[in-house]
Amino acid sequence: MSEVMANGTDTKWDPVLSRLLTSLRNSSANLPSTEEDIGFLSDLLQSKELHALVNVHNKIISNGASGKFFPMLSTSMHIMVDVLEELASVPYASDECKELFYLLQKPNIQGVLCAHDAVAQKDYYPHLPEIPPEADEEEETVKIVQLVKSNEPLGATIKTDEATGKIIIARVMHGGAADRSGLIHVGDEVVEVNNINVEGKTPNDVLSILQNSEGTITFKLVPADGKLNLRESKVRVRAHFNYNAVTDPYIPCKEAGLDFEKGDILHIVSQDDAYWWQARKEGDRNMRAGLIPSRALQERRIIHERTQVDNDEPEPLCSVSPLPVLSCNQSPKSPHCASAPRTKKIMYDTAENDDFDREQIPTYEEVAKLYPRPGIYRPIVLIGAPGIGRNELKRRLIDTNPIKYKTPIPFTSRPVRPGEVDGKEYFFTTREKMEEDIEANKFIEFGEYKGNLYGTSTESVRAIINSGHVCILNPHYQALKILRNPELKPYIIYVKPPPLQELKDTRNAVHARSTFDVNNSRGFTDEEFNDIIKSSERIEFLYDHLFDATIVNADLAIAFSQLLQNVSRVETEPLWVPASWVQ
Repeated sequence: MSEVMANGTDTKWDPVLSRLLTSLRNSSANLPSTEEDIGFLSDLLQSKELHALVNVHNKIISNGASGKFFPMLSTSMHIMVDVLEELASVPYASDECKELFYLLQKPNIQGVLCAHDAVAQKDYYPHLPEIPPEADEEEETVKIVQLVKSNEPLGATIKTDEATGKIIIARVMHGGAADRSGLIHVGDEVVEVNNINVEGKTPNDVLSILQNSEGTITFKLVPADGKLNLRESKVRVRAHFNYNAVTDPYIPCKEAGLDFEKGDILHIVSQDDAYWWQARKEGDRNMRAGLIPSRALQERRIIHERTQVDNDEPEPLCSVSPLPVLSCNQSPKSPHCASAPRTKKIMYDTAENDDFDREQIPTYEEVAKLYPRPGIYRPIVLIGAPGIGRNELKRRLIDTNPIKYKTPIPFTSRPVRPGEVDGKEYFFTTREKMEEDIEANKFIEFGEYKGNLYGTSTESVRAIINSGHVCILNPHYQALKILRNPELKPYIIYVKPPPLQELKDTRNAVHARSTFDVNNSRGFTDEEFNDIIKSSERIEFLYDHLFDATIVNADLAIAFSQLLQNVSRVETEPLWVPASWVQ
């Protein structure tokens, strides 16, 4: 049927919309609505946009029902990411590869692929509306949910509601069986399990019913008020601590916990709970999320551990700052108070307290993938204790390709000596100018030696990057506060010593010369070896959450080989970096 639209154009109407509009016109006089409301609805039913959407929807439905059209795949966005990673790893890409690499990063192309996946996965069906507020309050709505029992956990936890004493769904794990069903939600009241009324029963009793059930499990549930259909978060974080759910006395449900190690990339799928996030490991084929402590909860734990008094009876954690506890079969009436484990303490000199006070509390860092950029290289930063061998590693790396690898020329306020050329070994300037630039934070690091200032400027690092070279740095560890920023995007490698005895044996075996005595050529003393270990422990304690890689310099040849591998990765592979660097 063809009719005239409000704007005077002939358009083929959808029959359903046509009948709705006709019904609206015929019954408008009897409707309890204003003329403005009826006019708005009439204009909406005649709009081009609505008809275009309905036509698209109808074609998708008809094509899917006919069986003639079916998607070859439903994960084109994942394939696009894989293709980008492959292209980024090509050392000498052709012009066609470069064009494809940049084309696949365009928002409009990604939007088309995203829409394709939504259609292929049939993510366009309407959702059932919420229970209308005007529904009869005395008539309780009940839903029946059936799930087939398998080796996979249900993916939901239950608890006793403190106010009503009823059994309710406490948490639904993203990607689990309950979540995939789309029918079980947080706050739903459990009325029956397999025709057994659970009124007056404890969560343990309900768990026993579930454990003894075979085949299909039938739940009778009262839907929660104000149920939210929350989308899965896309946040990725790097963990800066190890976590084992089995040893955590405060986790709501040990079986639902997700173990991880420091450095793992986690996909945070839900942050709805202030204390327990839901996450899965990046790249893990197991789609069911697990519980991990939130950033706020973990920070409180770390603060407590660092301030805990080391005595014969350690003060329990819950008496200092109560943690929320909800076990699989407990209501959160009171925090679970267990004896806190003894904490390993590291002592520091009083003179170092200024750094100790300013330290960060590393838990999680939001990250994103940074793809290699043609002609723009990330600076390579070698961090480590004095005497660990950073200078030698840096020298060997630059010697492999002096044209490609550059190190910034330092500035100094000392007078020019005979034969020296400004800009060759040093940039010579006045003390007043250097102090002014230091005050303006224009130096990555600086220091004073024999009454003269020395320093490395941020601009000199920037100049090396912009010229298409790889900047190699081995600054003092405190320079990381200035270096690690979205503009420079450094790749930070920590050069770590082996255990003390191995450090002594390896250095003495090659007759290594001490770097602590510039006036005499001699070996390292035991005190200097101890200083290297102590300084390294301090650097790790304060800054290991900033390191991208760690190299143990026991054997120099092996350490240098590992350095070359890391430098190659930076230039050829997409790597995880702070999310702010990509945004």
